[in-house]
Amino acid sequence: MNQVKIGKFIASCRKEQGMTQAVLAEKLGISDRAVSKWETGKSMPDSGIMLELCELLGINVNELLSGERIMAEAYDKKLEENLLDLARQKEEKDRQLLRLEVVIGWIATVTFLTLVFVASFIEMPTWLRVLLIVIGGVLFAVGIANAVRIEQTAGYYECPNCGYRYVPESYRSFLFTQHMGRTRKMTCPKCGKRGWHKKVLTKE
Repeated sequence: MNQVKIGKFIASCRKEQGMTQAVLAEKLGISDRAVSKWETGKSMPDSGIMLELCELLGINVNELLSGERIMAEAYDKKLEENLLDLARQKEEKDRQLLRLEVVIGWIATVTFLTLVFVASFIEMPTWLRVLLIVIGGVLFAVGIANAVRIEQTAGYYECPNCGYRYVPESYRSFLFTQHMGRTRKMTCPKCGKRGWHKKVLTKE
């Protein structure tokens, strides 16, 4: 997906509609800086406003993601290409998030153990010792909670019984499930059977 090409296409369509960046931004309820970033290829419109943006520009989402007007005979091919491109982008983003999960987990653990070590073996007032342990515990809890949230939402879990791939909906139930690494014992929302569901990056 060529962001520069898409940005130039947005700028061209905006001008065809007789709108300035400020006017388009106001209609979408965003800043004109965001529109400028789209048009220079520095960022993409958020999926939540793509339909409204396309309506204002007189185009469809497939044309927006292609960065050009599409003739009817080429529409299906372009749509398939764009869907595959979006799937690849999501997979790469999820892969990066899962790497970040590991980093957060290690940082939280090392920070906690370091503060506990300092509090245990260095001479200091009791209140400071307790404070360091509490701070370490809080940082550890926050870090692990965020790491688990990333694991829940990045990628999918695959049911060993029916092969269905899904994102667990409930954070609380996910947090307290039995797990070995990124494989968790859960109930499949499709077949209803319980088993060890492994983490995968793709939907299919």
